[in-house]
Amino acid sequence: MEAAATNPRTAKLPPRQNSRAALQDLFNLYLGRSYRNKGDDEAPRETPTKLQKRISALNRELPPRNEQFLFDFEQLQAQFPDQEHLRSVTESVIINLVVQCSSHAPQAEFLLFSLRALSDIGYINWDTFIPSLLSSVSSAEISVGQGNQAMTANNLAAHGNTPSSVAISTSTSFQSFNPSSPLPSLQGMGSPPQGSTDLAASVTQSPKPNDTGQQIGPRTNGSLRRTAFSWLRQLSCKIILIALECNLKPLTHAEIFQHMLNWLASWDQRQDGVEEFEVRLHEWLHSCLDVVWVLVEEDRCRIPFYELLRSGLQFMDNIPDDEALFTMVLEIHRRRDKVAMHMQMLDQHLHCPTFANLRFPAQTYPSLSGEPLANLRSAPLTYPSGLGEPLHGEDLAACIQRGSLDWERAIRCLKHALNTTPSPDWWRRVLVTAPCYRQQAQQQVSVPGIVFSSEMLCEVIIDRIMDLLKSSNSDNQAWQEWLIFSDLFHLVMKSGYIDFLDFVEKLTSRFAKGNQQIRSNHVTWLLVQIISTEIVMNTLNADPKKVDTMRKIVSFHKEDRSSDQNNVTPQGILLDFISSSLTSRVWSLTASIREYLNPEQLQKGKQIDEWWKQVKGERMLDFLNLDERSLGMFWVLSHTVGRTAWEAIMAYLNSVGVSELLQQGSMGQSGERMMVMREACPLPMSLFSGLSINSSLKLATQIEETLLFGQVIPSIAVVETYARLLLTLPHSLFRLHFNVLTQRAQTITNKPGVYLLLLEILNYRLLPLYRYHNKTKTLMYDVTKIISMTKAKRGEHRLFRLAENLCMNLILSIRDVFLVKKELKGPTDFTETLNRVAIISLAITIKTRGIAEIEHLLFLPPLLEQIMATSQHTWSEKTLRHFPPLVRDCLMGRMDKRSQAIQAWQQAETTVINQCRQLLSPSVDPSYVVTYINRSFPLHRQYLCAGTWMLMTGHPESINSANLGRVLRELSPEEVTSNIYTMVDVLLHHIQIELQHGHVIQDLLINASVNLTFFIWTNELLPLDILLLALTDRDDDPHALRLVVSLLLDRQDFQQRVKVFCMNRGLPEHWQNSGPLKRLELQKALGNHLSGKERYPTFFDDIVARMLPVIPLIIYRLIENDATDTADRVLATYSAFLAYHPLRFTFVRDILAYFYDHIPSKLIVRILNVLDYPKIPFSESFPQHIGPSNSGICPPPEYFASLLLGLVNNVIPPLNSKTRSGSTGDMTGSSSRSVPNKTQTTQSMPMSPMDGQKAFYQIQDPGTHTQLVLETAVIEILSLPVTASQIVSSLVQIVVHVQPTLIQSTTGVQGAGQSSGLPTSPSGGSTDSLNTTRSAASSTGISTSNFVSRSGYTCQPLSCLMIQACGLLLSQLPPAFHVQLYAEASRIIKDCWWLTDTSKSSRELDSAVGYALCDPTWAAQDNTSTAVGNTVALLHSFFSNLPQEWLEGTHAIIKHLRPVTSVAMLRIAFRIMGPLLPRFAFARQLFMKTLALLFNVMADVLGRNSQLSTPTEFAEISDLIDFLHHAVISEGQGTVQSNTKPRPETLTLCGKAVEMLRPELQHLLCHLKPDPNSSVYAATHPKLAQSSNQ
Repeated sequence: MEAAATNPRTAKLPPRQNSRAALQDLFNLYLGRSYRNKGDDEAPRETPTKLQKRISALNRELPPRNEQFLFDFEQLQAQFPDQEHLRSVTESVIINLVVQCSSHAPQAEFLLFSLRALSDIGYINWDTFIPSLLSSVSSAEISVGQGNQAMTANNLAAHGNTPSSVAISTSTSFQSFNPSSPLPSLQGMGSPPQGSTDLAASVTQSPKPNDTGQQIGPRTNGSLRRTAFSWLRQLSCKIILIALECNLKPLTHAEIFQHMLNWLASWDQRQDGVEEFEVRLHEWLHSCLDVVWVLVEEDRCRIPFYELLRSGLQFMDNIPDDEALFTMVLEIHRRRDKVAMHMQMLDQHLHCPTFANLRFPAQTYPSLSGEPLANLRSAPLTYPSGLGEPLHGEDLAACIQRGSLDWERAIRCLKHALNTTPSPDWWRRVLVTAPCYRQQAQQQVSVPGIVFSSEMLCEVIIDRIMDLLKSSNSDNQAWQEWLIFSDLFHLVMKSGYIDFLDFVEKLTSRFAKGNQQIRSNHVTWLLVQIISTEIVMNTLNADPKKVDTMRKIVSFHKEDRSSDQNNVTPQGILLDFISSSLTSRVWSLTASIREYLNPEQLQKGKQIDEWWKQVKGERMLDFLNLDERSLGMFWVLSHTVGRTAWEAIMAYLNSVGVSELLQQGSMGQSGERMMVMREACPLPMSLFSGLSINSSLKLATQIEETLLFGQVIPSIAVVETYARLLLTLPHSLFRLHFNVLTQRAQTITNKPGVYLLLLEILNYRLLPLYRYHNKTKTLMYDVTKIISMTKAKRGEHRLFRLAENLCMNLILSIRDVFLVKKELKGPTDFTETLNRVAIISLAITIKTRGIAEIEHLLFLPPLLEQIMATSQHTWSEKTLRHFPPLVRDCLMGRMDKRSQAIQAWQQAETTVINQCRQLLSPSVDPSYVVTYINRSFPLHRQYLCAGTWMLMTGHPESINSANLGRVLRELSPEEVTSNIYTMVDVLLHHIQIELQHGHVIQDLLINASVNLTFFIWTNELLPLDILLLALTDRDDDPHALRLVVSLLLDRQDFQQRVKVFCMNRGLPEHWQNSGPLKRLELQKALGNHLSGKERYPTFFDDIVARMLPVIPLIIYRLIENDATDTADRVLATYSAFLAYHPLRFTFVRDILAYFYDHIPSKLIVRILNVLDYPKIPFSESFPQHIGPSNSGICPPPEYFASLLLGLVNNVIPPLNSKTRSGSTGDMTGSSSRSVPNKTQTTQSMPMSPMDGQKAFYQIQDPGTHTQLVLETAVIEILSLPVTASQIVSSLVQIVVHVQPTLIQSTTGVQGAGQSSGLPTSPSGGSTDSLNTTRSAASSTGISTSNFVSRSGYTCQPLSCLMIQACGLLLSQLPPAFHVQLYAEASRIIKDCWWLTDTSKSSRELDSAVGYALCDPTWAAQDNTSTAVGNTVALLHSFFSNLPQEWLEGTHAIIKHLRPVTSVAMLRIAFRIMGPLLPRFAFARQLFMKTLALLFNVMADVLGRNSQLSTPTEFAEISDLIDFLHHAVISEGQGTVQSNTKPRPETLTLCGKAVEMLRPELQHLLCHLKPDPNSSVYAATHPKLAQSSNQ
């Protein structure tokens, strides 16, 4: 080197004043690159230094040795004072050289050496260098990819680069960066065919001749470009590996990781479709994978491995055939599956809607401002994603493959829905219009929440048709099922949920493929029902293959020539003649179909015409006394000539004629004559059961015209007929009356009596129908508008009180948290009475059924504030103690304003008394009434009844009742209500004062009762229901309820009215009454006050009927005040009256749940007597277990097992019984295992009287058969005279031992399970929790004879379904049972011998836990179910059916399991709670509590102070670490995306929790901290990163 200094050429070199130029020349020297030589005259005349001499040595053949570079760099560094600027320039120069020299092997080798050397002296700031490098690489690739011609071939030649073919050897130092990497050794990276120092220039130069004289065209140019990418990426990866030896910031790690993922994901991008040099182009993949492994290695955990799980890397469209990449993808899949396992419940594929509760979940989360949040709730059926989050939506449903497990689960749910006929509202939530029926603008619109495609629905509809055909005959039960199905089928087809042409095609194919012979014409009848709908007619008219489609439709008909003419039923005649209806429809569409028609079909039509001409000519049909043949022929007529049929019915209804009705006015006023239809008998339900749906629709419309637009007041028979018609076809005929009828005629509400008639129909006939359709809230809002319009109008008492009573019924029928207004702004439109009833209804709902949705929890406090803002009531302590805590806490601090009310009365008392003396004096001038009404102050008018009370003094006859009645009728309804509540406060206060003066309480109560009778019965001055409610709500006063009881029990007035009411009404099931209906006079039905000036007659309204919602509330209040004997007397007196309550079944269920453990056995029996026992599917032995005589005696296990079996047979969706598309339909998702199908059996099932579907009108309360069966089981449990602990223990023991018990019932003790000696097989026939060898049957006490055969299942699937049934049943019970369940489940888990065996290693226990927590479906098929597995599956089934509010109690089971002392128990705890996190994702407080609980449990085992002595390897808890990351990321996000960020508050919580763990494990969760210096999530979070910078 010294010799080089004497070279004379060196003197001509210029000095290096610019740092960038100096650094560039230094690196050029060592890279063997030339610099631009300036002229000698420009060179300064200075003595060159050694460094300058060395730089200027151009005559060298080789660059200096690498070891000298650091010395030379330090010499250059000393020349520049601004070291930070020099550092920045150095990084910039190196990055440029990396981009330029990446394809030159020796130059790339030197750059790696120089970076390592500079890094060793701390001169490279990797946190700025690496992001700049990656950014430059990306820019270079983008510019090259766009064909940037930045440098020509001449520019390349000017550099004078020497081509080299020397390969870069793969140094062992590269491999040492990741000793744990599973990747094979990297292959060497060769040099390009031509030297290039500029990536963009080398790959975009113009084509030039090669050695053979051929042109290097675009194809070769593209190959070079792809090769250049590989070299640049590989060199960058090796630089990153050097950088990763240092401590980089998390933000740098994140950027590196993101670029590596992008490179891996885009490995196969081709700009020119070039396929050459594949091996060379993919060499960088290994280096890239090495970087990823270093980032995620558990020793340093620079990036959590979880980021790979949610990256989507494993889902690349074209994974290369590379072992290293495949290894990584396999590891990602393995760990993703483990996380997904923690997120999914055991036997989750069995979780399916049962349609057995009244909840109608919302589809979006509305915020308090009324705007929907972006996150959608889970649909009724969800599909698990790769990481376990619930997915739903139309796009997802459309991509479910036929024959897959998800497809089978959807089919199972739809089949169960067809069998149980849930609300049409449910169908509208989960179905979407078939693509062929969508408008062009709707084609691209995806509907969230939709979980069933039209293909799924079509398949299930066809399956249902085939099933019904197998059992089709002429008996009534089979016909009833066809009627129910046709009603739903009409709704589905009319709404366009099924492609009609596709349906016909698939149905034809099913018949042809299945070789099933058509033995009846039910299919033809079914098609006739829908062929006249608009959507089907339009489809057929537009069908280019119309004739072929018609031929297929006609082919379903079968002419039965062997029918027995002596055994003719109406439905048999209909099916025999239905071809005539089909023929007329088909012929109207195309005449070309005639050649395919059977002559007998044409003849059938002629027979119908002849029959109708003969009947019409002889007489009018008597629809009340039709023989079976006439009924059947009329049904045929309705399908063939619908207009003729409904016109005949209307003519019959109108044939009774018209009469004058003289309505006597109240208080002796003269009557008014009105034209009214004569009364007759309503048409029977049997007539409507076979009418065509189209005729029924037209008939309903015509009756509405008569009811609401006719000039004559309709008869009760017509109104009853209308109600029966709507109940017959609940799906097809339902309409929102206020909306539809108002749209048909805007002036309809101005017609006298229209509102009254409509409200009566709704209140006394259609209330259950609206609840079934989930339109109760909508109706409540409509009725509230009427209340708001009339409450301040003088004299509008009848309409107002009827609307108020209807609204009261609606509020009490809603079994969900509801808004009293459509928004939470402003005061409610409710009256004081309705505000109080709303509070009671919310309390009952929350306590007995929980709060179902998260948003309901959010708006409950402002909702209660909104209700109470306009209410003056204060609840008593006795009432509040039974309120649920959420409601009680909001009402506890409410100020009692009753004392203020009394003070206000005392101030106005003198004036009010004087006014009352003048008004109520017997000799007063009648004109004073008008004067009082017009001139009295509103403040004084509200004390009118109170003043009257004070003037009575036990002598009500001294009061001028006529004047009082006139004034009360002229007041507004809200003024009368205020009078009632004020009078109640005053009279109770007056009784207290009189007691202080020495009067006897008995005398005071008798006088008060006499005075109240004067108001209610003698002169009918006040509404009875409001007065009794006012007294009932004042249960803080000991005398209020005594007055209520006196009016109901001691005095006979109301009891006599009730007897008359029951006698006039007939059967409680109004559709069964066949005789003529009697109309009561207006004054007798409603009394003087309500009738007032009204003349419009009543139909169903009665002052007694308005007491139906009041009696149950009185029972509630009596029980709250421990007056159970009095409640028993009231129920005994009015049990026959309560039979008319439209929701008495719900009343019984709710009152038992509301007061569970507070009602004596005697009263329970009395409450049960309200029900119609023969029509309720109680267990046969249930009556033996209730009553005081059985107090404390727990029913045998066989009783509980039979109860669960009834739920399996009637509530739990049945398993699919056939395979599809070559798939076995395996419940576990494995094609190697067969599904334990449901076997055909003729054995009697539990609750056999309920077999088969019933029409809606037969089970209006609760609404569906599944609801009836489940709620009946709940009633049975709540009625048992034993503790919740005993009941839960019995149920759980059955579940724990269900599988071996069922096996023994069929095969004996042998085969019950394998030995329990192996730690990897802790089943032991489910006796693992008992530590005994006795049989499971003896441990549960169940007699197993023929138990399995009663279910219709084999023992394996039955055991799994029993677990599901038990979880469902327990979830419907009050929280007292939940507490016991958590305690019992934790006891069973903790008592398992293999969990407490100290001789077993942690690895053995972990293996045993994995085996025990297998899905019971799998275990049942191997006869190896475990107590732990069954218990966890029970908890998961229980969780899946719990409302959101009650999920807060789930932490109790983990608290019972603590302290956790082993990784095995820790894994069980995570497996129990993990599946709940998706439901907690939007419940912030609950999510945080659950996350903290999981960290605390982990700290029990892996914490600083844990008792676990053996060290824990990362592999043992890697899935738990991944799961915790996923839980934090998924909070509030729904489905986790690659860019999802955790919440800062959650990271703060996790940061504190991580500190509790052992130091050697804390780094595994270090990224769940809010510190940007240690956490990738914090560093990349906008809020946290910004705050740290500040």
